[in-house]
Amino acid sequence: QVQLVESGGGLVQPGGSLRLSCAASGSIFSINVMGWYRQAPGKLRELVAAITHGGIANYADSVKGRFTISRDNAKNTVYLQMSSLKPEDTAVYYCNADFRRYSGSPYYTSWGQGTQVTVSS
Repeated sequence: QVQLVESGGGLVQPGGSLRLSCAASGSIFSINVMGWYRQAPGKLRELVAAITHGGIANYADSVKGRFTISRDNAKNTVYLQMSSLKPEDTAVYYCNADFRRYSGSPYYTSWGQGTQVTVSS
């Protein structure tokens, strides 16, 4: 089993910052892409940002220039630094990871349980 545990969500005022963390543990040989998604009430889950093992990142247009994704491969952890937060960033944020259980295995995907981010004055 592989577990992803998120932390760092909460309530923040517009214009504020938050840093989310997500640590993967369990039967992991290697992790390829790690990403952050979010889902607001009544909306579909959407990609926020993703980063490869080598550090190549991509972002949703709505967060470019405000959010930064990073990862620590030694700790199997991905981070999302969120700045200049807006009310429309309010959502449950989920991390995910594409990983191999052993050398040459297929890639599997695991999801975290989600952490609430609320941007409100």
